[in-house]
Amino acid sequence: MDSLAVALGYHVDSRLLIISADQLGSTYAATVGGLIAMREGVATTGTVMMPGPWSRHAIDRISKDEDFGVHLTLNAELDCFRWGPLTNAPSLLDGDGGFPRTLADLWDHADADEVRRECRAQLERAALWGLDPTHLSTHLSALQQRPEFFDVLLDIAVEANLPLRLEGPAAQAAAGFPFHDLARQAGVITPDHFRLVRGGAQTHFLSVLEKIGAGVTVVAFEPVIATEEIRAIDPFATARMNDLAMLTDRSLSARIAASGATLIGFATLRDLQRSGL
Repeated sequence: MDSLAVALGYHVDSRLLIISADQLGSTYAATVGGLIAMREGVATTGTVMMPGPWSRHAIDRISKDEDFGVHLTLNAELDCFRWGPLTNAPSLLDGDGGFPRTLADLWDHADADEVRRECRAQLERAALWGLDPTHLSTHLSALQQRPEFFDVLLDIAVEANLPLRLEGPAAQAAAGFPFHDLARQAGVITPDHFRLVRGGAQTHFLSVLEKIGAGVTVVAFEPVIATEEIRAIDPFATARMNDLAMLTDRSLSARIAASGATLIGFATLRDLQRSGL
């Protein structure tokens, strides 16, 4: 496939934009914030964290025609708010019984077979609860940056016949192996570009919008509603509230249109992948 845009039916120079609301299921604030960003804002897709304590609540409230993927999760990075594996996976636990807080701890101790069982369990639980996912992503890029874990991620994507949301060329260079090429060789579609907006959401996003290149670009946010819970557990709570405010700003759709970008979701990529083209 020379051009993902062309394969999707667009011109080779088209700028296609996927805006993601991440981390539904992790907290009530993120679940409601993500749904608002999709239904009242410009987000075109979202992700659900299945080990999160609000994941069932999230899936119960997602409509069957809404575009959501599974955010495969092997870390619980918040100091005072913990979640853990769905499976019996001793190598995926830290000292207080949750997932490791850091990537280094995960990579140093995780057993690949336990990682594989856990990822399958997360995807299976999503299906059991009624989610028809449009793609897979990986929390904190944990499964993307190490070859032995990427092998697991790619196998899961092939088994489920789902696109993968991967980071861009800089992350691939840092990882030291061509994860984009490996995915495409396996018949798994990956967007061309990725941006995670953190802090100063509006300024950062508008800058990304001005510089967006040809192809499919994913821009990810972590919107939340304002609750005492999220303020207590997440040091970035204010920035995440700002994400939601920006994504629901009524002027944003016009700015996106003026930039020449076209909004799409991951469902179009999933349909293309499953068509075998």
